[in-house]
Amino acid sequence: MAAELVEAKNMVMSFRVSDLQMLLGFVGRSKSGLKHELVTRALQLVQFDCSPELFKKIKELYETRYAKKSSEPVPQPHRPLDPLTMHSTYDRAGTVPRTPLSGPNIDYPVLYGKYLNGLGRLPAKTLKPEVRLVKLPFFNMLDELLKPTELVPQNNEKLQESPCIFALTPRQVELIRNSRELQPGIKAVQVVLRICYSDTSGPQEDQYPPNIAVKVNHSYCSVPGYYPSNKPGVEPKRPCRPINLTHLMYLSSATNRITVTWGNYGKSYSVALYLVRQLTSSELLQRLKTIGVKHPELCKALVKEKLRLDPDSEIATTGVRVSLICPLVKMRLSVPCRAETCAHLQCFDAVFYLQMNEKKPTWMCPVCDKPAPYDQLIIDGLLSKILSECEDADEIEYLEDGSWCPIRAEKERSCSPQCPILVLGTSDANGLPVHPNLNGGGAGGPAGWGRRGAGAARRAAVENGKPGADVVDLTLDSSSSSEEEEDEDEDEDEDEEGPRPKRRCPFQKGLVSAC
Repeated sequence: MAAELVEAKNMVMSFRVSDLQMLLGFVGRSKSGLKHELVTRALQLVQFDCSPELFKKIKELYETRYAKKSSEPVPQPHRPLDPLTMHSTYDRAGTVPRTPLSGPNIDYPVLYGKYLNGLGRLPAKTLKPEVRLVKLPFFNMLDELLKPTELVPQNNEKLQESPCIFALTPRQVELIRNSRELQPGIKAVQVVLRICYSDTSGPQEDQYPPNIAVKVNHSYCSVPGYYPSNKPGVEPKRPCRPINLTHLMYLSSATNRITVTWGNYGKSYSVALYLVRQLTSSELLQRLKTIGVKHPELCKALVKEKLRLDPDSEIATTGVRVSLICPLVKMRLSVPCRAETCAHLQCFDAVFYLQMNEKKPTWMCPVCDKPAPYDQLIIDGLLSKILSECEDADEIEYLEDGSWCPIRAEKERSCSPQCPILVLGTSDANGLPVHPNLNGGGAGGPAGWGRRGAGAARRAAVENGKPGADVVDLTLDSSSSSEEEEDEDEDEDEDEEGPRPKRRCPFQKGLVSAC
C-alpha cells in the first residue's frame, strides 16, 4: 500500500493542468486555481482519500498522457523543465517511463512538502531572499526538514488552517530513538516547529501568530502560554520558543501530518521544521570554558586601555573598582563572564546567567542592560586569577599599569550605646545619689558600673555602720588595673576635700538612659 501511495503521488506531480482538472473533476473537487493549487489538492486527495477507483483513474490519466507523448517528436535537450515536474518519474527525453521511486529512498520534505496547501507557492522566476531565523544557543540544528515557508491564507476568514505532510528518514528516526532523555519523556534530539515573521531583512526571532494551535497527526500539541503581568495596563507577554513535536510523531517511515491553525490579521508569518539536539546550561558552560576564555594578558591590556589618559578629558582616571560579587545573585563570582561588546569591566557569573536564560531566554547583560548573546560571551582570565588569589575581599581596584589591589571593608564597630546610664536607688552618706562613671570601664552597657560610683557606694556603706560590700567590675580587663589605682587615689582626695554637690534624681530605682 505504501509503495502504491508513493507511485500515485509521483504520477500526480507529473500531471499537467488538464490532467489535474480531470482528476479533481472525477472526485467532485474544485478544478479552479493555479497549477500549484491543483497539485496541492490532488496530493491531499491521494494522501487521505486514495481509493482503488481513484488510483485506477490516476494510472489511466498517466498512461493516456504517455501514449500521446510517444507519438510526439522528442523535445530539444536545452528546453527548460517545468518547476513542478523536477521530481517526476519519467524521462522527458524518452518514451519509456522510469521505475517509480521506492518508499525508503524518498525524501518527502524535498519531494512535495513545500507544495502543500497553505505552506508553499510556485518558485518565483527571480530568486527572492529567504526568511532566516536566529540561531538558538540551546538548540543545535541537525537537519532542516522544511525551510521557512510562508503561511498563505486560503480565504477571507480570520481563522486559517495550513497543513504540512512529511516523513522522517530511517537515520533521523534512529537519532531520536537513541538520544538521551533530558527529562522523563523528553528526548535530547527533537523535531521542532519554529514560526516567525516573513521578513527577509535579517534573521528573525520566533514569533507566534494570534490564535495559534498546532495539531500533530490526531493530537493537539501544547504551546507556551502567556506570562502574567503584575503591572497595570501592561499586556501579558508570551514566550515564543520552538515547539517540540517529537512525542506526537510517528517514529517510523509513516508520514506525519502537522496542521497549524493561525489568525489572519494582516501580518505574514513563516513556519519551518528542524531536527535539533537540545543542549543544557551545563553543556553550554563547558563549551564556553573550552573556547571562550580570554587570556589574562589580553584582559590586562584592556584595563590599561580603559585607564589610559585621554588628552581631551579634563578628568584623569587613576583606577577603576570592580566588584567580586555577581550582580545577578549577590554571591561571589565563580566564573567571571561578560559580553565582548560591553564597555564595562564588571563581570557576572556565567553559571547563573546561562541557567536563567535556559528558563527564560533574554540574553541581556545584567550590568549595562544591553544584548549579551551567547556567541559574544567571554570568560575574564584576569579576574578568574584574581578570584583565586584574593579570597578575603569583595572588591578590587584596577590601577593604571594594569595591576590591582584589594579593597577590604572596615570591620564593624561595636554597637555600644553612646549615652550614659544612670544608676538610681544608691545614695551616699549625705543622701545624694551615686552616679556611675560616665566615661569609665569601656563596658557601655547596663551591667557596666563605673569605678568611681562603685567606690563611693562602698564608702557610704561603711559610714552608715555597715560592712562595705565588695563590688567587682567584670567589664574591666587587666590592662586597666593602673587606671583603677589612679581612680582610687582621686577618690581619697575627694574624701579629704568632701563630696562634690550632686543633683538629686527623682527616680528611686532601676536603670534609665540619659539620652
